[in-house]
Amino acid sequence: MTTGQAGLSTAVDYVKAPLVYKGKVRELYDLGEHYLIVVTDRISAFDYVLDPAVPEKGNVLNRLSAFWFEQTAGIIANHVVHTDVEKLEGIVTAPELLKDRIMVTRKAERIDIECVVRGYITGGGWRQYQQTSSINGIALPPGMRKNDRFPEPIFTPATKNDVGHDEDIPFARMEELVGAQLAADLRDRSIRLYEFAHAYCAERGIILADCKFEFGLIDGEIILIDEIFTPDSSRFWAQDKYALDVEIDSMDKEPVRTYLLSSDWDRNSKPAPLPDHVVKATTERYLEIYRRLTGVQ
Repeated sequence: MTTGQAGLSTAVDYVKAPLVYKGKVRELYDLGEHYLIVVTDRISAFDYVLDPAVPEKGNVLNRLSAFWFEQTAGIIANHVVHTDVEKLEGIVTAPELLKDRIMVTRKAERIDIECVVRGYITGGGWRQYQQTSSINGIALPPGMRKNDRFPEPIFTPATKNDVGHDEDIPFARMEELVGAQLAADLRDRSIRLYEFAHAYCAERGIILADCKFEFGLIDGEIILIDEIFTPDSSRFWAQDKYALDVEIDSMDKEPVRTYLLSSDWDRNSKPAPLPDHVVKATTERYLEIYRRLTGVQ
């Protein structure tokens, strides 16, 4: 991966296939039998897609997902067919530009549940605990401190909304929505994935605090889809920065959040373009987590 170029904000001019869905970061194209996912460099914070795009971010997200899908294939099947842009001749018109940002996938019926696993009490889980002494209806002991590690990871699902915020729900509500057996299968698979990655990260000086997964069905088989263990879907902490009762600097787009919160942005409209130094710091943050997790420079 190289730095210095502008970030890719969209791929629509470089793909000769119907655009099915455009998310905050990913674009989904219909290849007939399969889907083509292109991961752009768009970055979002506080529900706004920001300008400019952050160079290398999409490469990192796509390559990390590909890495983790391969690592976890023995735990659960996934939707990946291949990540080779050279196999898309005639469909991708700028292969060098989209190299490392594409993933051809099997088509699955998406299960509309965000499967969230928390190993530590932080973020939205901490805010729930402060108000209710529970998270998603799971009663927790009194006296927990921010960033405490749970004795065992907890599963805290949410309904998936393509627009707006996902909604945290109790496990019983998930059972009502998808059925008790499927809910239990998704919970158990999610926790197993988290435990695998938490151990892997720990060997590299990184704490996987929490993460989320998306699953789909193909001929009744549960498969892993979307992305997995990236800075956009997981909260990574450096072990040497771990502490209780503080806001730990996470290894993701934290430079963007820190900048916006310290600026005079009114939070009611799209922020002004990010300064160059914030964009550069964010690129370096994504590249660093990729290097530390994969060992690839």
